[in-house]
Amino acid sequence: MSKISEFFGLNCKDKTNDFKSAMERQLCPYTGKICTKMRKSNPETKIGTCSVKYQTQDIIICPFRLLEHNQIFMDCLHLLTLHEPGNELYLIPEVQIPGGNVDYFLVSAKNKKVKDFIGIELQTMDTTGTVWPERQRFLDECGLEVDPSDLKSKKPFGMNWKMTLKTILIQMHHKSETFEHLNKHLVLIIQKPLYEHMRSEFNFGEINSVRLGDPVHIHSYDFTEHDKRLSLTLDTRISTDSEGIAKCLGLNAESKMELQELVRILEAKLTDANRLNVTFNA
Repeated sequence: MSKISEFFGLNCKDKTNDFKSAMERQLCPYTGKICTKMRKSNPETKIGTCSVKYQTQDIIICPFRLLEHNQIFMDCLHLLTLHEPGNELYLIPEVQIPGGNVDYFLVSAKNKKVKDFIGIELQTMDTTGTVWPERQRFLDECGLEVDPSDLKSKKPFGMNWKMTLKTILIQMHHKSETFEHLNKHLVLIIQKPLYEHMRSEFNFGEINSVRLGDPVHIHSYDFTEHDKRLSLTLDTRISTDSEGIAKCLGLNAESKMELQELVRILEAKLTDANRLNVTFNA
């Protein structure tokens, strides 16, 4: 059987799903936009693989898959310590700070003025090799026409756990110094298997608890099947500071950004399009 777990958000084990329609629409159910995972040789064809089966586990390989019901953002609300009832919530993507872009800023504002904010980074597994042959085998299993040469391909895919973790932890260290300097929070969202590898590959032995006062928080999510759907649930929370991340990696760097400068950037992005919306199913 194919090792694709989800195809455009649909559980591949549930053969009652309309995979043909999903393939034709190429729509990501978590962003409401066309899937961004494309074939390099044919950018018009979207791969649509949200998660894959790897060593008996369902591993998320697309960060947008973490956006299910916006739950990861709801689980960060307690870190907006200056948020008050009546304030509006905004979700602003891709904000540049020293150390690189931050995936999202969750902002509490009143009358388009920033009252508080937290940064949120998403990290899923980068695959090695290619998942394309597995995708094509899955579609063939569903009775859909695919290129026969894809079915003959022996090209595998794999996971580079340590490099994925080292890259994101280095980025978190650089960015955490800015947030620590501003007395704000930065949250890393990862899946449970990646969290388990993080604890085994790096020196996280002294980081076991979670404290509201820490600037760096890590939220780990389990990914399990319920009612024929794979769903995310918050599993573990820990926190530390930039020094704690540095100890894990043996790094030392300074990347500070003044509060007023960052507030100016955020307030320019407080638009209706960036309001945080929560969709409730009837």
